[in-house]
Amino acid sequence: MPARRRAAARAATTAAPARILARARAVAPCPSSTSHAPRAGELAGWGPGLARSCLRRHPLSTVASNRWNLPDLGIGVALRAQHYPHILARWPQVDWFEILSENYMATGGRPLWILDQIAERYRIVMHGVSLGIGGTDPLDWEFLRELKALAARTKAVWLGDHVCWTGVAGRNSHDLLPVPYDERTLRHLVERVRIVQDFLERPLVLENPSTYLAFSRSTLTEQEFIRRLADDSDCALLLDINNVYVSSRNHGFDPREYLDQMPWSRVVQVHMAGHTDHGTHCIDTHMGHVRQEVWDLYAEAMRRGGRKPTLLEWDQQIPDFETVHEEALKALAYLPSEGAKVAS
Repeated sequence: MPARRRAAARAATTAAPARILARARAVAPCPSSTSHAPRAGELAGWGPGLARSCLRRHPLSTVASNRWNLPDLGIGVALRAQHYPHILARWPQVDWFEILSENYMATGGRPLWILDQIAERYRIVMHGVSLGIGGTDPLDWEFLRELKALAARTKAVWLGDHVCWTGVAGRNSHDLLPVPYDERTLRHLVERVRIVQDFLERPLVLENPSTYLAFSRSTLTEQEFIRRLADDSDCALLLDINNVYVSSRNHGFDPREYLDQMPWSRVVQVHMAGHTDHGTHCIDTHMGHVRQEVWDLYAEAMRRGGRKPTLLEWDQQIPDFETVHEEALKALAYLPSEGAKVAS
C-alpha cells in the first residue's frame, strides 16, 4: 500500500519519523451510542492485556489457516472519511473495517468519536504507514505508545505496517521506501520487529511492498527475505496480492513462484486493490476496480494458503460505499471451500 494523500505531519519531538495528522473530518449527525457486553474470545499465543481482549466485543468467526489461530474475519473494507456519513446512517452489513492507524493518532474530536461508534459495531484491524521498521532512526516510543493505546481503544484484532523505511533524521518522506534484501538488512529488521512486538504484546503484521527499483547489493529475492524475516522474528504477514502483481511486472519475476515461497501459516490477512498500468511499468495507485489478472492471482493464493481475511483498498477517485463493498465481495467467488488442503 503506497503512502499518499496525507496532510503534513506534525514536528517530531524525537529523532524518530514524524507522525501523520488525521486528514478527515466527517459531516454526519451523531447517532446514539450503543454499548455491547464483552464476549468471550482469546487469541492463542498472544500476550496479556490488549492481545487477549481484542475480540471481546465481537464473536469469533471461523478460524483461519494461520499459526496463531486468528479468526477468519471474512471480507472487509478500508475505512475512509468519504464513507462516514453512509456508515453512520445505515450501519451496512460489513464483516470488518481496516483503519489507517495514523489518521486516529495524536488527534481527537470527531474522527476519533466516529471511530469509537464504528468500533462498537464492527471488528477493527489497524494498518499503518509510519512505523518505518526498516529505517535506521531509533524507534519512536511515543508513536508506539499511541499505537498501542489506539489498539486498546478499538479492540483491534491485529495491527501492522509495511516492510519498508519511511524517512531519515526524523523527517517523514510520506512514502513506503524499499529496503535492500540482504543479510545485514535482514538482521536489522528482525531485531527491530522483535522489540516492537515485545512492546505491543502481540505479533506485528507486516505487508509486502510494491516496488519500482531494486538494490544492486540485494542477495535475496523479496519472497526469501520476507519469509526469513517472518520466521526469525516470529511476526505475521499481510500479503498484498496487487503489490505482488505490480512488483512482478516492474521487475520481471513470476508472481506464482512468489506465492509458492510464502510461509502461508504466517499470512493472516490479504489486501486487494486496483493499479495503474503504464505499459512499461505498473503503479500501485489503489484506484479503480481490481483487474482480472490480480483476481486470478488471488485465486492462486487462496488455493495455496487457504481462506484468508481479505480487504479491499480504494484510495483515489473513491466511489460510493456500495460500489467499494461490492468490489470487495467479489473475493467470495475465489475462496476455496472450508477444510481444503493448503500449504504450510
